[in-house]
Amino acid sequence: MTISVHPTSVVESGVKLHEGVSIGPFCHVGASAEIGAGSTLVSHVSVRGNTRLGKNCTLHPFAAVGGNPQVIGMGESPESRLEIGDNCVFREYATAHSGIPKFGGLTEVGPNCYIMIGAHIAHDCHIGANVVMANNVSLAGHIDVGDNVWFGGLSAVHQFSRIGRNAFIGGGAIVVEDVIPFGSVVGNHARLAGLNTVGLKRRGFSKADLHEIRSAYKAVFEGNGLFKDRLEAATKTFEGQPLAMELIDFIRQGGDRPICKPG
Repeated sequence: MTISVHPTSVVESGVKLHEGVSIGPFCHVGASAEIGAGSTLVSHVSVRGNTRLGKNCTLHPFAAVGGNPQVIGMGESPESRLEIGDNCVFREYATAHSGIPKFGGLTEVGPNCYIMIGAHIAHDCHIGANVVMANNVSLAGHIDVGDNVWFGGLSAVHQFSRIGRNAFIGGGAIVVEDVIPFGSVVGNHARLAGLNTVGLKRRGFSKADLHEIRSAYKAVFEGNGLFKDRLEAATKTFEGQPLAMELIDFIRQGGDRPICKPG
């Protein structure tokens, strides 16, 4: 497979282009970038900095990836990196910035992610696989997002937050606390509205799986007594049940950062 570069595009010396790459009109690819096999830059795309784009990715017009973190006074650094996995799609005006060196310098986007119009992934975020971000979703810096998370349009997440895998973030939600795996949150400020049952069924979770997760959810978030006491009791009750313990351990590992709870 041949490499195709439109004559109006600027591809700086040093770029690594793998087989089958197609670069359309008016794109700019910086010298430290690497574009994976079969990937397409449709037109007017900017790939800057120390950025690695995986195989079979598609970047639509005016997508911009690998730009410097939005940190006042920070210039370009070879230790500031962005890695995007295979089969990712960035729609029009979507952005992802590289990391800050003193925090490790790496922003990661896992494979098979779909980033819609105007969505933003800030510095030092770590995004799992199969994540969908609808139009104008905004992720601040240092956010960890698990696999299979869906973000509704216009939602926003506070820096240093964690979003557990298979969670659903409702449209327009303003998330300032950690979101449990399998959870569904809505509102401003976001509150836990239950489990992402629809998403879990679509991903093949069995009735037994859902029962296990639901039982742990009820044990932790419902009932009498203090939250910390219910959490401690649930740790003993659900020992050996991996899905239940994924939810429970996520909460226990959060340190001082609060967890989204039912409103």
